[in-house]
Amino acid sequence: MRITLPSGTPAELATPDGAPARGVALAPDIMGLRPLFDEHCARLAKEHGWAVCAPEPFPGQESLPIDERLNGTIDVDRIIGDLVAAADATGAERVAVLGFCMGGMAAFRAAGWPVQRASGATSRFDRAVAFYGMVTPPPQWAAAGKDPLDMLGKPDACPTLAIVAGQDRWAPEDDVAALRALDDVTVAFYPDADHGFVHDPSRPAHRADDAADAWRRVGEFLA
Repeated sequence: MRITLPSGTPAELATPDGAPARGVALAPDIMGLRPLFDEHCARLAKEHGWAVCAPEPFPGQESLPIDERLNGTIDVDRIIGDLVAAADATGAERVAVLGFCMGGMAAFRAAGWPVQRASGATSRFDRAVAFYGMVTPPPQWAAAGKDPLDMLGKPDACPTLAIVAGQDRWAPEDDVAALRALDDVTVAFYPDADHGFVHDPSRPAHRADDAADAWRRVGEFLA
């Protein structure tokens, strides 16, 4: 069902029957919240018993053309703030953040994003999963001190699973090596896959066997 986060951002919320095993804040790809992600939320809730909430990454700009999305700036604080609010909306005690493409970059950032608690600032999330997220953002999406490697390197960053495609132009070797060098990051590497090989079966890059294996890893990582 559609809900509205405190910021005014629309989000999809899917809940299981009974108490959720965990919550998941799901960050869509650059094309935003759409039926594909409604289906992902519903499937993850049904198959795993998770409460899943996916916010729209371009609220109020849902009709923005793809070239303007790619070449325009993004509000990093709002995007991560909406993922934190999505976590709260799940009503679950333990919440992971999971994202695809641009949303995967957001998941990397959210892994170490500080949230003020009574005990001090710490990550809102207990796990992060990034499907082919950008490690080094393009200049228009960069945010000094808040980029993926900055946040993943923080002492309180949560354990992170990075799903990486070997043929992905957005994941050069140096970036993959930087992920592997981080103690709390696990890299699942698919050498023959390209960007976007998991989440959208209609894409030419989709690889059914690799996608099934990646989802298996995610299920185990978040169990």
